[in-house]
Amino acid sequence: MSIIKLIDLPELSDSRGGLVAIESGLSIPFDIKRVYYIFGTCEGMVRGFHAHKALEQVAVCVSGKCRMILDNGKSREECWLDSPSKGILIENMQWREMHDFSDDCVLLVLASEHYDEGDYIRDYQVFLRECENV
Repeated sequence: MSIIKLIDLPELSDSRGGLVAIESGLSIPFDIKRVYYIFGTCEGMVRGFHAHKALEQVAVCVSGKCRMILDNGKSREECWLDSPSKGILIENMQWREMHDFSDDCVLLVLASEHYDEGDYIRDYQVFLRECENV
């Protein structure tokens, strides 16, 4: 079973352009408690390289594209986020990496919890040990 779970976000388009509505509990499988976005990422810059013990997220490239890598401790998969109507569900205990940001990339992230440094696992070897205990 794939660890990459893409979410089709409802797109309403007409001659005026596109609109995507994001709603907690409908298009997003959790209540949204935090929203942030990454932009202006320099060429060659990588981001992420951590997991969360409890937090869930949905990431959407509202502009441009980037390559996402998810790892659950047993398998590692990647995909491109390149559409404002596609999101990727990042579940708890998934290592995430973001690579190959386009110059115009704006990566929007919706989170199930408020920021909590104690929820982060920033060392990959510690993450792998934690996965064995789950």
